[in-house]
Amino acid sequence: MILIALGANLVDAAGRAPLLALPAAAAALDGLLGLRLSAVSALYRSPAWPEVADPAARQPDYVNAVARLDGAADPGALLAALLAMEAAAGRRRGQANAARPLDLDIIAMGKRGAMLRAAPDPILPHPRAHLRRFVLAPLLDVAPGFVHPVLHRSARQLMAALPPTRIEKITMG
Repeated sequence: MILIALGANLVDAAGRAPLLALPAAAAALDGLLGLRLSAVSALYRSPAWPEVADPAARQPDYVNAVARLDGAADPGALLAALLAMEAAAGRRRGQANAARPLDLDIIAMGKRGAMLRAAPDPILPHPRAHLRRFVLAPLLDVAPGFVHPVLHRSARQLMAALPPTRIEKITMG
């Protein structure tokens, strides 16, 4: 099992708003490095992180999702493929936490997502995913039994321990 977090808060290079760009990005994961897309979460809207008090400095809200892939891949090769997808969508790296047309993060890999990897990148499991409601909420849609392999806590327990933040499931139609 491979869990990939998807996020966006800008229009992508194809001119798609995040509500359309994320499903397209999730579909593009199917077949990547021979992996099979087995599930995609609902879409969720949340404020850009970190939140800022000054309304003039605020970024647009993010749309987030999590995709579940089946198969095996080298973590480094998968990261390189995801970075290429981000670049094709128009992402330009530079400032940390900047607005972006596509963000793809490997959350966990391996049997039940239990692969541990301290270096090189990607670090597994993702070192901050357990601190982000915008990752855990959609993760529960596609891997409700996920247990963090280092913290030994379920995704539901991890989410319950977080301070409240605004996140809403997006209903289409």
